[in-house]
Amino acid sequence: MDDTQSREGDAESIRDCSICLDLIRKKKTLKCHHSFCAECIDSVFRIKPACPICNTFHGVYIGTQPHGTMTVTQSWKRLPGFDHCQSYVIKYDFPAGIQGAEHPKPGMRYGSTSRTAFLPACKEGEKVLRLLRKAFDRRLLFTIGRSVTTGLNNVITWNDIHHKTSTGGGPHFGYPDPEYLSRVQEELRLKGVTEDD
Repeated sequence: MDDTQSREGDAESIRDCSICLDLIRKKKTLKCHHSFCAECIDSVFRIKPACPICNTFHGVYIGTQPHGTMTVTQSWKRLPGFDHCQSYVIKYDFPAGIQGAEHPKPGMRYGSTSRTAFLPACKEGEKVLRLLRKAFDRRLLFTIGRSVTTGLNNVITWNDIHHKTSTGGGPHFGYPDPEYLSRVQEELRLKGVTEDD
């Protein structure tokens, strides 16, 4: 294939909507410069306001987390790998309730749950704490669904933003884990939670 054919193929794909895979109708171009049929991108944005090509958020994403509380206290305890600072203890509490329209089984009951997580009280840990608070307020940290650990359905579960629920034991659930703070910031960014928004 020569360069001319390659450019023509690129031009043709730009005319196609990557959602419906047809010619773009009533073109809508996002700030990330990707274009779609207006009707197609509007339907995607009703579920998640992010570009389906590059995942750039256009607006604020609100999740399906049930109502609960997030309480933060500072502890004198030092986490492995963060011996130079104290730590934060984050406590999440959710009362039992009834699933809403945004949940898998509207009208069905779900049980109460509590979770505890830990962060180092260093500068980067404080940044992660601010982002976690923002994600909690946007109902993004938890959802109702199937628990990976217990296999139970219609329970409150984590929503793809990992937390350290143990102060030790290594990188799976605890510390030390030198990559955790940067990794969780990337998980938050994928949900549209950054310091810039």
